[in-house]
Amino acid sequence: MARVYFHCSNSEGVCFDQRGAAVEDLAEVRAHAARVVQSLIMLQDPEDWRDWTLHVSDDLDDEIFALPFSSLLGKPH
Repeated sequence: MARVYFHCSNSEGVCFDQRGAAVEDLAEVRAHAARVVQSLIMLQDPEDWRDWTLHVSDDLDDEIFALPFSSLLGKPH
């Protein structure tokens, strides 16, 4: 079991995940990352999430992958 961290960033700054999550494998990491992005998108606030990216890092702070929020939002109409 590994601990990974889900940091969010946009052009104005970074929000660091201090707790992380224990995961078994990369498939679980990807599923958790998508849930994190979806939960933030669903917040009832005026934030435009298209500029945000979720950065998934291991316990050594090496980035495993990045997930742009726009990949789950699509383009504005």
